[in-house]
Amino acid sequence: MVFDKETQSRIDSWTSAEYDKDTVAEVQRLIDSGAETELVDSFYKNLEFGTGGLRGIMGVGSNRMNKYTIGKATQGLANYLKKEFLGQQIKVAVSYDSRNNSQVFGHLVADVFSANGIHVFLFDELRPTPVLSYAVRYYGCQGGVMLTASHNPKEYNGYKAYWNDGGQLVAPHDKNVIAEVDAIHSVSDIKFERRSENITLVGSEFDDLYIGANTQLSIHPEAVKENQGLKIVYSSIHGTGVTIVPKMLSAWGFNNVHIVEEQAKPDGNFPTVVYPNPEEEEAMSIAMRKGEELDADVVMATDPDADRVGVAVKNPQGTFQLLNGNQIGSLLVYYVLSSKKDKAELKENDYSVKTIVTTNLIREISDSFGVKCYETLTGFKFIGEVMTRLVGKENYLVGGEESYGFLIGDLVRDKDAVNSCAFIAEMTAYFKGKGKSLFDVLIDLYIAYGFYQEKLISLTKKGKAGAEEIKQMMVDLRENAPESLGGIAVKEIRDYERLEAYDVLTGTRSRIDLPKSDVLQFVTVDGDVISARPSGTEPKIKFYCSVKEVLPDRTSFSAVSEALENKVLRIMADIVKG
Repeated sequence: MVFDKETQSRIDSWTSAEYDKDTVAEVQRLIDSGAETELVDSFYKNLEFGTGGLRGIMGVGSNRMNKYTIGKATQGLANYLKKEFLGQQIKVAVSYDSRNNSQVFGHLVADVFSANGIHVFLFDELRPTPVLSYAVRYYGCQGGVMLTASHNPKEYNGYKAYWNDGGQLVAPHDKNVIAEVDAIHSVSDIKFERRSENITLVGSEFDDLYIGANTQLSIHPEAVKENQGLKIVYSSIHGTGVTIVPKMLSAWGFNNVHIVEEQAKPDGNFPTVVYPNPEEEEAMSIAMRKGEELDADVVMATDPDADRVGVAVKNPQGTFQLLNGNQIGSLLVYYVLSSKKDKAELKENDYSVKTIVTTNLIREISDSFGVKCYETLTGFKFIGEVMTRLVGKENYLVGGEESYGFLIGDLVRDKDAVNSCAFIAEMTAYFKGKGKSLFDVLIDLYIAYGFYQEKLISLTKKGKAGAEEIKQMMVDLRENAPESLGGIAVKEIRDYERLEAYDVLTGTRSRIDLPKSDVLQFVTVDGDVISARPSGTEPKIKFYCSVKEVLPDRTSFSAVSEALENKVLRIMADIVKG
C-alpha cells in the first residue's frame, strides 16, 4: 500500500507509543489486512469544524471520532479560551446525547477541561442540544461542548463547540480554534487527567429552569387552556427529547400527550429506524401510524439531540402527511407574527431570520407584517450570530432553516426542537379553536402569498474520493453554469464563494454581503431558486429547489401542487448530475 506523505505520517504516528495499546493494535490490524481505503479515509486529513462542528465516523484515525481527536479538539479549545479570557476563571458546560460513546466522550471532554483548570458544568445524564446552549448562557460560561452527531447514522458521533453567547463557533473563533488544535503535535500535549474539584454535575433540576423560562414565551395560553386535551403524538426516535419534551408540553398545559413507546428508550443503535432523522418519512412512520390510530391533532418527532423536529398533520383527505421544514418554519413565523400583531405587541425593531436555502415565503410573511427578515448562510450558528450581534439593538422573534431547525424567542442561540414542540402544539391548539388544522392554515398562506414548493436532493459521496468528487462538481457548475434549468432561462447566478451576484440578462455584477461559503444559486426568469451546496457536516452535496405559483383558491390546491412538482422534477433533472 502506498499513501501520500501526510497520510503515511499520520498512520505512522498512530502506531507509536503515544497511543494506547488498543488503538495501536487496531491501526496495525488495518495495515495487516490491507484495508487501504479505510486507512486513507481514516488518516488523509484531520477532522475540521463545519457548519455543525466536529463530526465523523467513530473509530481510530485522525479523521475519526475517538479519544484522541476529541481530546485534541478539547485541548485546542481550552488553549484558545485561556488566551481569549486571560486572567478570568473560565467556565464551560458539557452535555451529550444518546449515541454510542456520547457519554464516554462527554466525560472525556470534561476531564480535559478540568485538567486545564477550567470549571465544567457537566450534565449527569443525557440532555438535548438546546438545553446545553441555555446552560452556557445561564451559568455565564465562556464556552460549551455538546457530544452529538445530530441526525446522522449510528456509526457517527460529533462535537459541537459553543462560545459564550450560547451559539456554535463562528468566525474568527472556529478557525482560531482549529489553529490551536493543529498546533498540538503530540498526545503528550493533551491533559487527560481529571480534576474532580473543577467539575460540577448538573441534574434534572436544571430542566425546571429551562422549562420555566420557556413557558413565559407562550403567546396564547388561553388557547392552550381551551384545548388542553389536544391529542398529541410524540416520538424522541431513541434520543434525548424524551427527557424533556413531555415535561415541557405538560408544563405548557397539554395533558393528552401520547409517547411512541417503541422509540422512547434512548439507544445509540436506533433500532427502529434506518436514519434517526425526522426529515425522513421512514423515521416518522411509527409515530404517524400511532397518530392515525388515535386520530391525533398533531404528530411530532425530534432527532437524537432534540434540535430538529418533524411534524405530520392531517391533509384535506384526512390522512396524515409530513410537513417539510420550509412549511413548518413558515407556519411558525406566521403564527408568531400574526399573534403578536393581534395582541398589538409587534415593535419596529422586531425581526425574523432565515437561511439562504430556506423558502422565501418566510420573507414574504415577515414583510407583510412590517417585520425585517435577515438572511444568513446555511447553518443555525449563523442565525445565532445575527441574534448576538443585534442584542440590545433589535428584537429577535422567530427564525429557522429548511432542515427542520427552528427557534422562537431568544433564550438560546441554537435551533431548539423542545421549544418548537411547545409552540407547534400551541399553534395547533390556537388554530383548532378557529376551526382550522395546520394544513388548512398552510393553504391559506399559499393563497395569500403564493404557493411555494421546495425539494431537496442529497448525493452521498463518502471518503477522500467522494470529497474530491464533490469539489469537482462545484468546479464544473462554476465553469459551466447552466443557461436554463427545466427549460426556464437562468437570469441570475449567485456565487457565495466569490461573494458575487451576476445578472445574466444585463451582464452586471454586484457584491453579496455575507461571509464566504461554497454555495451556488441560480435564479430563473420565473423566480425559481436552485442552490448547490456541499454539506458542512456530512459527506454529501445538496441541491435545493424552490418554485412558486399563484394559488387562486382551495379547490386548485391539488392541480397547482402537481404542476409545481413536475416543474421541480424537470429542474432537478437538469442540475443534479451523478
